[in-house]
Amino acid sequence: NNMLDFVFAVDDSVTWHMMNLLKNKSHYSFLKVFGPKQISNIQSYGAGIYYNTLVPCNGRMIKYGVISTDTLIDDLLHWKTLYVAGRLQKPVKILTQNENGKLQAALVSNLKSAVTAAFLMLPESFSEEDLYMQIAGLSYSGDFRMIVGEDRSKVQNIVKPNVPYFQKLYSNILQDCPQVVYKHHLGRLEASGFLQNIDKSPEGQFTQLMALPRNLQQKITSLVDPPGKNRDVEEILLQVAHDPDCGLVVHQGISGIVRSSSIVQSAKTILTAG
Repeated sequence: NNMLDFVFAVDDSVTWHMMNLLKNKSHYSFLKVFGPKQISNIQSYGAGIYYNTLVPCNGRMIKYGVISTDTLIDDLLHWKTLYVAGRLQKPVKILTQNENGKLQAALVSNLKSAVTAAFLMLPESFSEEDLYMQIAGLSYSGDFRMIVGEDRSKVQNIVKPNVPYFQKLYSNILQDCPQVVYKHHLGRLEASGFLQNIDKSPEGQFTQLMALPRNLQQKITSLVDPPGKNRDVEEILLQVAHDPDCGLVVHQGISGIVRSSSIVQSAKTILTAG
């Protein structure tokens, strides 16, 4: 009975909405009267995605979002909003994908960034499930809907039944990751022997902070750097790397990204509800 959630990444949003209005006008709210160009303009606000919700399809309810391919790639690479990038850090079914090398590289980059952020927020040794719980929770950090209405055990409900799918999604990245030994048969991840003391050292954390998406680095910078000092990002991240609460600062930065986009996107959802 759960609503099925689709996302369409399209190269030309105006043309896509124009064609979809001709075929499926009933899917749209009152905004359909403004035409495809205005719908695309509304789509560009917040997380850059436009949703049609409560659409009956083959005996069940679905919702589908439309996002431009360029906006999607930007979010995957830089975590501008973490709205769709956050969804793609969890197991999804990709129904069809063209030969867009830039998009494919961005999808992988997003997963690597999720692992890096999670490492910074986790202790030195943790279970594989702990890692996936941390990753799955990234896009809910700071989301006000988790306080007013969403099931607070949502992250656990996503991860626990789907651990094999998380393993399939992240196994290659973890096996290639120099910071950990991936003990798949034990379900545990630990800092590798010779990196064990480096991983949580300021040097190790600085390397990970420098690998984070650009927008998250900027959010962390704005949290730490007092107005007027104007220090560069690298200097501030080096300071954060020496902070015992480094992981908390990263979490606050992610929360800042998610909070602003979730508020605007929720307002859009009210407008676009059919």
